[in-house]
Amino acid sequence: MSIRASSFGPVVRFVIPMLVALAPALSSCAESATVVPAPALDEPAAAAGASETAVLAGGCFWGVQGVYQYTKGVKKVLSGYSGGDRSTAQYEKVGTGRTGHAESVEIVFDPKEISYGEILRIYFSVAHDPTQFDRQGPDVGTQYRSAIFYADASQQRIAQAYISQLEKARAFARPIVTRVDPLKGFFAAEAYHQDFLVHNPTYPYIVINDLPKIVNLKRLFPDQYRDKPVLTAVAP
Repeated sequence: MSIRASSFGPVVRFVIPMLVALAPALSSCAESATVVPAPALDEPAAAAGASETAVLAGGCFWGVQGVYQYTKGVKKVLSGYSGGDRSTAQYEKVGTGRTGHAESVEIVFDPKEISYGEILRIYFSVAHDPTQFDRQGPDVGTQYRSAIFYADASQQRIAQAYISQLEKARAFARPIVTRVDPLKGFFAAEAYHQDFLVHNPTYPYIVINDLPKIVNLKRLFPDQYRDKPVLTAVAP
């Protein structure tokens, strides 16, 4: 059973009250970041258009969305589901782990300010741990898998090359388990999931598992950190 959810339904995601008192101490060690090299293969900025989209899965979408909301060059980030059918893209169904969906984020970014490769560098460094198979921290199940959903051949090539580069550099103590899958569709999550980290900074799960990611983003990528997060323009 995940610490984020139980059989009580989709909006509970409660942590026992005692964690509220422990949260400040636990947050300092809940999430560690890994310093990784910049991708050797990336898209040329000169050939970039007005905006591009990346879809990534790395555990709870609250935290991953939050990371990119504080990243410069990002125009919009939505929490949602990818990997399964539209008919099963609801939180209760995805939570069973039997829909093929992963909790994901759709990142719309300006490629002249931040490249797809730089988006991936933040993903592997601070947004999640790419060595955890079908889980992320306290959350267990295929819906929490590490996955990059590529929209075209260029994204596929950059993602696969970067994973190979990180493996050869032995950037992580354990093997990278991140999947690189074709993007078949992205379906926005329910409205109460959007901007969750920004609107609920004292929520115990956020304090323990996700706020350290924002701290790590600012520490490791100061030039790409923004103080004011970008919020979802339109709630689903």
